[in-house]
Amino acid sequence: MAAKKDNIMFYGTGRRKNSIARVRLVNGNGNITINSKPLDEYFGVETLKVIVKQPLTATNTLDKYDVIVKVTGGGISGQAGAVRHGISRALLEVNSEFRPVLKSNGFLTRDSRTKERKKYGLKKARKAPQFSKR
Repeated sequence: MAAKKDNIMFYGTGRRKNSIARVRLVNGNGNITINSKPLDEYFGVETLKVIVKQPLTATNTLDKYDVIVKVTGGGISGQAGAVRHGISRALLEVNSEFRPVLKSNGFLTRDSRTKERKKYGLKKARKAPQFSKR
């Protein structure tokens, strides 16, 4: 267990698709800031806001820490997943007893699904040109 001081920060890096989120947890009252913008302004869709808050609600720490995030790459869905992964990893630094809760919800697993590469002779990863016998 880590000591509770006002100036201690806990770090976590989250990744999903092409997005990378660098997360800092600071003792506070639950403000979530992403790329210097509040959560509501950065993620307009309600489902993405829920995804970001999932690890905090699962561990009952939503109002104990301020979350400061720098996220780059990918689209908004991948960025939300990366932020969730980063927050989960930072919460592990706060208290290792959160591990079973976070693990059972699947927040610690890095979602490795990325875009498949394009192959030669094809138009996309799997789409082939139209076949004609004659």
